[in-house]
Amino acid sequence: MIPELGHYALVLALMLAGVQAIVTFLGARLGEVRGAMLMAAGPSTAIAQAGFVALAFLCLMWSYAVSDFSVANVVQNSHSLKPMLYKLTGTWGNHEGSMVLWVFILALCGALVAVFGSNLPATLRARVLGVLALVSVGFLLFILFTSNPFERVWPIPEDGQDLNPLLQDPGLAFHPPFLYLGYVGTAVAFAFACAALLEGRVDAAWGRWVRPWTLFAWCALTVGIGLGSWWAYYELGWGGFWFWDPVENASLMPWFLATALLHSAIVVEKREALKVWTILLAILTFSLSLLGTFLVRSGILNSVHAFANDPDRGVFILALLFVTVGASLALYAWRAPALVPQGVFAPISREGSLILNNLLLATLCAVVFVGTLYPLFADLMWGAKITVGPPFFNAATFPLFFALLFAMGVGPLLPWKRGDLWAALARLKLAFGVVAVFVVVYLAAIDRTLLPLLGFALALWLVLAAATDFADRIRLGSVSFAESWRRARGLPRGIVGGIIAHAAVGITVAGIAGKGIAPERITLLQPGETTSIAGYVIRFEGTRPVSGPNWTGVEGRLVALSGDREVAVLTPQRRHYPVARMGTTEAAIRTTGFADLYAVIGETAENGATVVRLHFNPLAPWIWAGTILMSLGGVVSLTDRRLRVGVPARRRAPAAAAVAAE
Repeated sequence: MIPELGHYALVLALMLAGVQAIVTFLGARLGEVRGAMLMAAGPSTAIAQAGFVALAFLCLMWSYAVSDFSVANVVQNSHSLKPMLYKLTGTWGNHEGSMVLWVFILALCGALVAVFGSNLPATLRARVLGVLALVSVGFLLFILFTSNPFERVWPIPEDGQDLNPLLQDPGLAFHPPFLYLGYVGTAVAFAFACAALLEGRVDAAWGRWVRPWTLFAWCALTVGIGLGSWWAYYELGWGGFWFWDPVENASLMPWFLATALLHSAIVVEKREALKVWTILLAILTFSLSLLGTFLVRSGILNSVHAFANDPDRGVFILALLFVTVGASLALYAWRAPALVPQGVFAPISREGSLILNNLLLATLCAVVFVGTLYPLFADLMWGAKITVGPPFFNAATFPLFFALLFAMGVGPLLPWKRGDLWAALARLKLAFGVVAVFVVVYLAAIDRTLLPLLGFALALWLVLAAATDFADRIRLGSVSFAESWRRARGLPRGIVGGIIAHAAVGITVAGIAGKGIAPERITLLQPGETTSIAGYVIRFEGTRPVSGPNWTGVEGRLVALSGDREVAVLTPQRRHYPVARMGTTEAAIRTTGFADLYAVIGETAENGATVVRLHFNPLAPWIWAGTILMSLGGVVSLTDRRLRVGVPARRRAPAAAAVAAE
């Protein structure tokens, strides 16, 4: 009964989404007077649609919680012995369930626009809800016709086939929801862009309305990517955090463009410039989110991240991608020329720095796009098997990252409209001096490898530049401490959040650079034997059998010694999941906050000899600490009251008013 209820709820949600699209677009077409009643029906329809999709999602989650093995989706992705956490998170740990989660978040965002968008012009809100409804229609049709999560199975099996063991982990349990929050947030920005094109108007108010949604999407996408990276670090057992896997890249590409869109929207709000470019960014960002959906669900990629391997689903998603992207770009080509920019600014200015930021981020996205899709294209067109891996991406993106990170330090110190580059650089002379001293000390006392040195230098540069920006804003050293404290308390939260996020990028870059000087040791040890790494002596004390609710395994015991003092006991595991017939590696990590001592065990011989892999990763925790701090900076910015207050209409100059009167 519960699965049927969930299925009917999806059907009703599809009908409501269709009604929502019709009444909102027709009402907006008729105008604020004649179409008022139709447009007024849009918000209530959006809320009702969200309610029915939420009901469907809860029905699916209930089926997982009670292990209802009459539902094929539960059979394929759950097991009665699985811990309750992974039963519940298994709801979205598969293709069908993840699509229901996607549509639920999309419908929820539409309901939020309906509830909190009362300060939007009626026709703009109606068109935003209409675009979101059309996207919902496409995905609900996809679910109902190709990916029904409530399909029954007969005869009912005694138990399920279990979830992929790699997904039975806290990092991967919450990684998809945050990614989908990010992807769907870009759908809202996309809807605002299409609505603005239909309205034929993009102004400062539009920039302020779209910024919170873009910032929300960026924060969620940042957390989602960070969780996936953290999972890869400790679960896959290779000691790394990013492999340039095509599906990893599928989430990184919209993140690049969402970052560019976030900064470009600021220019629209502050200067009413970059209108056409900002609209295009909003369209392309969501288009790349759809592309990621296609790559994960089409079967075109073989990856642990991939949910489905069904050509029919791939064709449907590809058709949806072509319709959505094609229609939006056609609308853009038709209406964009009418969006005349009003703000005038010099190349050396805050606006100019944000344009440079956008160009570098867009170029980075293009490089990753080509490197990810060209092998697929070459295989399709010529049957050529080409592999594009970390060497290409590292070599192609590093110069762009270097320019981007350097410019990030200078841009916030430039004024709007017209600036003095040398004056901004002069304000950073202390930062230049500290970085120069650091480089000399690093070369003399630590290491002479170029890339890690550049990474550490850029990280220090970003943190010091953010500190300089903050110090300048509160006039630290120029006025009394009490006055500086008063200024600090009065800084808008949007500015504070931006400073935190920029400094956090520096912290993350430092963690990434630390991987460049991380020593590694792979050795075969018998019980009682020792090895060493980074000043630690590691004594292997053997293995013992262990077991969990739905797995069995072997646990090693490694004692880390510093001199004669025991500093840590590491217990890495190898697990086997008999139902899924898969094994996983569980790394043991001892962290100080400044470095990780990382251990993994391999196969064990009859005499007890075991392959042990050790890493010492300086500053590795900073990768994820910086990611969290970046998202925190975004959240601080979201609390800025200015994002909740409408932008007043610009008053026309007297001369312009006189001409209009004539």
